[in-house]
Amino acid sequence: MPSPRQNLPVETPETPPRQAFSDTAAAVARLEELYAHATAFLRAKFDEALANPLPLCRYRAFYPEVRLTTASYASVDSRLSFGHVTVPGAYATTITRPDLFRNYLTQQIGLILENHGVPVEIGASEVPIPIHFAMGPQGGAVPQDGTLDFTLRDVFDVPDLDSTNDAIVNGDGYRNPDGSAPLAPFTAQRVDYSLARLAHYTATGPEHFQNHVLFTNYQFYVDGFIAFARAALADPASGYTGFVAPGGDEITDPDAPLPRLERMPQMPAYHLKRPGGGGITLVNIGVGPSNAKTATDHIAVLRPHAWLMVGHCAGLRNAQQLGDFVLAHGYLREDHVLDDDLPVWVPIPALAEIQIALETAVAEITELAGFELKKIMRTGTVATIDNRNWELRDQSGPVQRLSQSRAIALDMESATIAANGFRFRVPYGTLLCVSDKPLHGELKLPGMASAFYRSQVDRHLRIGIRALELIRDMPLERIHSRKLRSFAESAFL
Repeated sequence: MPSPRQNLPVETPETPPRQAFSDTAAAVARLEELYAHATAFLRAKFDEALANPLPLCRYRAFYPEVRLTTASYASVDSRLSFGHVTVPGAYATTITRPDLFRNYLTQQIGLILENHGVPVEIGASEVPIPIHFAMGPQGGAVPQDGTLDFTLRDVFDVPDLDSTNDAIVNGDGYRNPDGSAPLAPFTAQRVDYSLARLAHYTATGPEHFQNHVLFTNYQFYVDGFIAFARAALADPASGYTGFVAPGGDEITDPDAPLPRLERMPQMPAYHLKRPGGGGITLVNIGVGPSNAKTATDHIAVLRPHAWLMVGHCAGLRNAQQLGDFVLAHGYLREDHVLDDDLPVWVPIPALAEIQIALETAVAEITELAGFELKKIMRTGTVATIDNRNWELRDQSGPVQRLSQSRAIALDMESATIAANGFRFRVPYGTLLCVSDKPLHGELKLPGMASAFYRSQVDRHLRIGIRALELIRDMPLERIHSRKLRSFAESAFL
């Protein structure tokens, strides 16, 4: 029988009526105003509810919304992969944390106004803000049900996993409840979910993440990144302004101590910052495709400009040497973690802009070029597998598939990161370093590994950083290739 508490009257905050905007700054300012007002209302009512053992109302506030309605088939620059809709109709998206996404919203709304010549409408949506997300980074935690004097979901909205999904980016024909098409790749509640997960898994707030992301699978790269960051902070010409380690403390002095957490998170993140998010974030995802998927699932909502994998791999060709580089131009996906979201028959193409940046960075750092570069770097297919001890299986199966695919290297993360980049429309690339050759009797044993790490990690890391710096200097419309866009795409990147 329903609880009588479920029939409480609903109290909502007063909000301005929906309004049309042709000025980008004014539109973004209204989004911030609506969101701040709604979340402040929920936080205040939550404090009241804690003080009153029997709340007399159900409290509800709504995410702000951006809506575009166009009746024109007006053509836009065919070279652009985002910033416009392809057919007339109504398009809408809910928005969260407009303060965090101010630059992104300014760019995306500005392109909509420029390309379609019609205003956007800003107002409150019909999607409630869960109280957990309304508390925000400084709002404090919401106690679990059972510790309160009232049932939380009788009085406040809570996260709804039925509406928190990847239906838009997976191309499942998602429509908003009112029938409008999605304007952005993620709904507000999906974004909020990932922002909370990011803070949990990386021990840094989403506001510190930069637009260019390096993924690695070894702590050695973290040590090298910290050393690089300190050197960059000591160089006024570098453009880098701060460094954030797990725990969220930011240093600007290259000699300042970095506080170390007593207990490190599952996937610690480190952020070398530049104005406008133009710096580099390094995430140590550890080993395995599950971690790779988890990290990219959540970082994707921040709409980074590119992410790269720099880690170690097994070299599969006898001619390869320990320390050689592998530039992936194709992927054999035997990781399985994305099979339900992105079928294995979907090709994951190499992106020319990313490939050129990586090859250029290898040439700059190693001071080799042309045919000489082939001595230390091969381009080919990387196989990603979900079994770390694949060498212990009957070799007739794995080796035959690796040979048929023309794979030149094997790891446990790269194809997952590339496939999720393709799925989420985030430019991706992979540069691996050969650390063992199990098919040829060169296993990763402690003595060999130590010598290898000392000589190769620093160079490999500097190549990854340099590649992201080259990508940073490219126009955004060039980085975000049309190869990442499907027939019917959301206008927002």
